[in-house]
Amino acid sequence: MKRQNKELGLRSFNSLTPLNCLNNRSITMTTKRRLITDSFKVVKKTRKGGKREKSPTPSPPPQEEAETDVREEELEKLRQFDLDWRFGPCTGISRLQRWERAKLHGLNPPEEIRELLLQSQTDPEYNQSLWSEYPL
Repeated sequence: MKRQNKELGLRSFNSLTPLNCLNNRSITMTTKRRLITDSFKVVKKTRKGGKREKSPTPSPPPQEEAETDVREEELEKLRQFDLDWRFGPCTGISRLQRWERAKLHGLNPPEEIRELLLQSQTDPEYNQSLWSEYPL
């Protein structure tokens, strides 16, 4: 390989020094490739109406936010009750019926769940289990 390079007049990279590179015309230094956008000035357009100030988005009142947080926590506790198989199956019956059945069989369901269910008896999200919409 070295022999072929010498026959062709090519030098190996090891023999190239900075001075040799400057004197050697066969090696050209490449310049940074420029983009077409480099030759044009950047011009920002102004709006016809001028600058508009952004109005801050109104944040929800803290009371509503606290109510939604409490509601989500309560629903999460009820979902965990649905997923706990120690209290028996929950398909086909309401959460309160399941709680009462578990109490009847001595499975000690949490009183907190019963209180939540009695507080909101009209809300279907509270009364129905996770699988209430699925057919039996």
